[in-house]
Amino acid sequence: MLNGGLGPTAARARSALSPRGALALQSVDGALSFALRAALAMALPALPIALAGRADQAVYAMLGSFTTTFGRNLPYARRARVLALVAVAMTACVGGGSALAAWADPTGGGGGAAVVVAATAVVAGIAKFACDAARLSGLGAVLLLFSFAVAANGSSTAVDVLPHTLLAASGAAVAWVLALSGRFVHPDRPERLAVAAALRELADLLELPDRREAAGAAAYGSGLRRHRATAAVLQAYRTLGRVPPTAADAVRGERDGTCLRLADLAWSLLIGCARRPPDDPTGQVRALRAQVRLLVSRRRRALRILPELARLSDAARLPDVPRPSEPVSASEPAGPSEPAGPSEPAGPSEPAPPSAPARPSEPAPPSAPAPPPEPAPPSPLARDGTVPDREPPDLTTSRAAGLRAARLLTGGRSAHASVLLVPALRMVLGTGLAGGAALLLGLGHGYWAAVSAAAVLHSVNVRTATQRAVQRTLGTVVGLALALGVLALRPEPVVLVLVIVLLEFLLEYVVARNYALGVVFLTPLALLMTDLAADSPTDVLIRDRALASVLGMGIALVCALLVVHDRAAVRAQRALAACTEAADSAEHALAAGVQAPFPLVQTRLAAAVVELREADDAAAGELWPAEMDPVELAAAEQRAYRLLERLVRPPDRS
Repeated sequence: MLNGGLGPTAARARSALSPRGALALQSVDGALSFALRAALAMALPALPIALAGRADQAVYAMLGSFTTTFGRNLPYARRARVLALVAVAMTACVGGGSALAAWADPTGGGGGAAVVVAATAVVAGIAKFACDAARLSGLGAVLLLFSFAVAANGSSTAVDVLPHTLLAASGAAVAWVLALSGRFVHPDRPERLAVAAALRELADLLELPDRREAAGAAAYGSGLRRHRATAAVLQAYRTLGRVPPTAADAVRGERDGTCLRLADLAWSLLIGCARRPPDDPTGQVRALRAQVRLLVSRRRRALRILPELARLSDAARLPDVPRPSEPVSASEPAGPSEPAGPSEPAGPSEPAPPSAPARPSEPAPPSAPAPPPEPAPPSPLARDGTVPDREPPDLTTSRAAGLRAARLLTGGRSAHASVLLVPALRMVLGTGLAGGAALLLGLGHGYWAAVSAAAVLHSVNVRTATQRAVQRTLGTVVGLALALGVLALRPEPVVLVLVIVLLEFLLEYVVARNYALGVVFLTPLALLMTDLAADSPTDVLIRDRALASVLGMGIALVCALLVVHDRAAVRAQRALAACTEAADSAEHALAAGVQAPFPLVQTRLAAAVVELREADDAAAGELWPAEMDPVELAAAEQRAYRLLERLVRPPDRS
């Protein structure tokens, strides 16, 4: 439907098809150890097979070893469960592909090859849906598809199916063991890396220049950086298996553990800078980056908090003393930059709490409380100096709210199936058309076209698909040159296995930084594995790979444009409604004064504001407009951060 002429449509098309950001580099911690583990997982099962003179069979063990590329930074307990499922899936892909190759005989062309093309498309769609639902980042579905395609397009017989399956299972088992081996050396390594990533994003946020579009401190560091910092901090809590602190937690100071204290500090600074800029952002940024270096270092077993951050962490546990220029009421008025629509309730909705006694280590301020203007019912303070709830605290309710918050945080977002179905449909259509076109054109190794299409469509929206196409084009050109140089030397099978292991190390070391760099090593890795499984002329391999890549990427982009993802707009609208509902719940909890549901309310609101930004960004990269008012979106985010600050800040002293 045309509702504004071609101008808005052309603008959306230019935005969605822009390759901007395709060559940006990402910061990655722990890449070296992860790459070494992935290379070792491939070498251990494959090298003995190659030394035994069966290098062609070593390929199937290598396919199973791709299991280690999943769950890069998951905590060990969850990594064990996730990688066990991935190992089963990877083994099933290799075994199912070998069985299909033995039954359909795709090497002879005709109907058997068409059946393999259709099965490849179905596997691609299922893998895409499953990886998106499980939020498995990285190459994900592409590796599952590649394993199936290599096995399904081989010259297997019925006798080979079981050995191929067992080889893949052995490679997957070795990968699983190695992925968990770090638990005995650095058991808290994933937690440290997650907290380090949160502190790094927070440092990036705090060092931004104060580009306030309107007056007020709420605009400090707003936008994408704030979203990335919030998402990183929540990911740190998810890795730690804890939830962000509430006001009662800050007063009691019952949250111990170095990583948890650093995560709580990151949360406090993140939420606090939404209300006002930090007093010394340069010093805080310097201290945060120094702490990141300690967290990612493998040389220090006993983790310590830097003195500068330790003082901030201790201060975050004390009741907040407002500045003289600030109103003492917890329902402080918003700055001029905050829209009037979602303003917070003030006055009677949240009575000012009574003053809390100072801690013994601090001198009490020399001020006597003024008598209240009206008599009020007696409300004694708790022994720890915290303000009691209006109702007697129900420990069962508080514990249940905390458990529900932990499940919400560790379980992640539950996306609607309709939102996940459209990208999976794009994957099925793109890989099917690419594989079918390669078959009709008589290209050898036609499944490379399907894999190239899957690599482009393994993305969030049209914009990221365009970026993937640019990255894959550049990486393939350089990768083909590397493959040509290696194949020109005509190495022995054992040497070829060692080269593949080296390429796997380089691939895993750089792919998280930028996909184009990963494709530089992924291209020769795939070519050499194909040559190892079935020797082919070098010029034929290079030609087939180049033509299949161009064909697959072109078809993938057409599918991304034609299959309209209107559900992305629906997701954005639902995210805005969910954020508004979570903010309303937070306001009601604050007005009621009952702190038992605070963990659940706070976690739900934080997850909602992160999902709001991600849903809006995903919809903005599609041709189908989300039709969301940017002012309404910004107002919802500001309201959420204001409420999060009120939930985490201890009661002010009166």
